[in-house]
Amino acid sequence: MRESLATRLLLVGPAQALVGAVILVPALYLVWLSFQRSSFGTEAVFVGFANYARILSDGYFWRAMANTAIVVLVVVHVELLLGLLMALLFASGLPLRRLLLAAVLAPYAVSEVAAVVMWRTLFDPDVGQVAWLLGRLGLPTLEWAVYPAQGLAMVSLLSVWLHLPFTFMILYAARLALPGDVYEAARIDGATGPQAFWRITLPLLTPALLIAALFRLIFAFRLFAEVWLLTQGGPARSTEVVAVYLYLEAFRYNAFGTASATGWLMVVASLVLAAPYLWRLVRSDAAA
Repeated sequence: MRESLATRLLLVGPAQALVGAVILVPALYLVWLSFQRSSFGTEAVFVGFANYARILSDGYFWRAMANTAIVVLVVVHVELLLGLLMALLFASGLPLRRLLLAAVLAPYAVSEVAAVVMWRTLFDPDVGQVAWLLGRLGLPTLEWAVYPAQGLAMVSLLSVWLHLPFTFMILYAARLALPGDVYEAARIDGATGPQAFWRITLPLLTPALLIAALFRLIFAFRLFAEVWLLTQGGPARSTEVVAVYLYLEAFRYNAFGTASATGWLMVVASLVLAAPYLWRLVRSDAAA
């Protein structure tokens, strides 16, 4: 039966209204609030682009943006590389595959807060098991709460450990979906394993790699819990990321206007980082 346009709109209307109420209306409100000077107990005052100018002239913001970009790029590309290697390994007929698959996916079931607490305990310079092991091996202890580079490295490792299962699942499912007759034809033609990877596997997995990269870029750019619970942006705000900067503006300094402007700058920055992957994905779809 052919439904009328009114019937179709009536069926999708509740879902669209819910999306608008949860996403569109708050987004528009933040756009309005980003042009206001607003705090607790005061009436919002229109200030134009003053909030954006204040943020863009703040050295802490640019340090937070640089830290975010470094962590995001490292985390995403390390996850893509490890996820691809693990997907190929599991697809090759690994022994005890079901048991190992459960072990690989286990970190994705751990909450971020619990994971951070566990890692803080393991890597504690005084009582952590990792610090004890490094001392037994004659290696220096990780002072991740003192040195910014080590703190960002800890955040990156923790984020990779937490979210690698997501990237792995996308790439593993894409690898299992590849047709086996293509590899059979390649073997008949005398192609070696590396040749089959570069000429068949990698080109066919490129869309899945790009989709995984886009998702992880978007998610990783909102990185907050790992940094806040590990270092709170210290020492001296040297490990601060943009999400932590936004949190401080909103809930420590009660500057809701600048916090809203920071949120929209995060959106723009994440789109800039994701643009090359999105452009490559569109090109691959057009070529297909």
